[in-house]
Amino acid sequence: MPDRLITHVRHIDLAVPDFDTQVAFYKDTWGLTEVASDSGLSFLACEGSPEQYAVRIRKDAAKRVDLVSFGAKDRADVDALAAQLGASGVKLVSEPGAVDTPGGGYGFRFFDGDGRTVEVSTEVGLREHRKIEAGESIPVALSHVVFNSPNPESTVQWYVDNLGFTITDQLIHPHMGEMMWFLRISPQHHTIAIARCPHHSLHHASFEMRGIDEYMRGTGRLLRLGVEKIWGPGRHKAGNNTFSYFLDPAGNTVEYTTAMEDIDEDVWHPSKYDFTYPDVQDQWGTANQMDEFVAKKSFNDPDPGLFVAPPV
Repeated sequence: MPDRLITHVRHIDLAVPDFDTQVAFYKDTWGLTEVASDSGLSFLACEGSPEQYAVRIRKDAAKRVDLVSFGAKDRADVDALAAQLGASGVKLVSEPGAVDTPGGGYGFRFFDGDGRTVEVSTEVGLREHRKIEAGESIPVALSHVVFNSPNPESTVQWYVDNLGFTITDQLIHPHMGEMMWFLRISPQHHTIAIARCPHHSLHHASFEMRGIDEYMRGTGRLLRLGVEKIWGPGRHKAGNNTFSYFLDPAGNTVEYTTAMEDIDEDVWHPSKYDFTYPDVQDQWGTANQMDEFVAKKSFNDPDPGLFVAPPV
């Protein structure tokens, strides 16, 4: 396993045809703040996070994932990662250099093993943020991102071999085998996860809330607004985090969560959880059953953006 040259997830960038509706959802319903915009581009931040933005929305004829962005400690680590990836035959979209997005910085882009565009950056200016107060039902920060893959074993191995991620736990099915891999880049139980799916797509993007009360208030607020709920509210076994999954207007699944487990990496041993057991799906027993409807919605639409770098 290579050294961990990645520190955390910064943002997820999405392209959609109905730009105005998507931006309005993330601002007015989901609880993000638009911090910058341009023609057909919107940058949306979590009020409680120093990251410049958590979600970028871009207008495009096709719905796709533009990229996922990770942070690095310094320029030396960015350069070292670029050199390692290049030596391993990974296709670089750009060489390390200035990042031309809010906050600036120094970074580069490349394709992961499935063809998704990944960005790694450092020296991004910190955003002026604030403490989320008790009872506020808006996201504090981007928590994690989950991708679908028809070849999840190879996808997982790519992230382990090339970016230094470690498998924390897995979800399994008694007849279908291994179904989801939780990958960490820090003591947080997972920063990304890879799920088995018939095609490549975004499974979900998850947003951390201040606490259990704020998480439940946010879940209730979206239900009252008539946003389509997929699954929840509940509490997973793997990661011990809460979950409420909703659909954004483009059909992407987004999650409110809180209380993600921090593990002791020196003594941690990965577990394989059989998700046909109700307490593995939801420890509380409050969520609707994980069924074919939930799974189909989580499959999302096939991503047409593989091995095609976004224009910005």
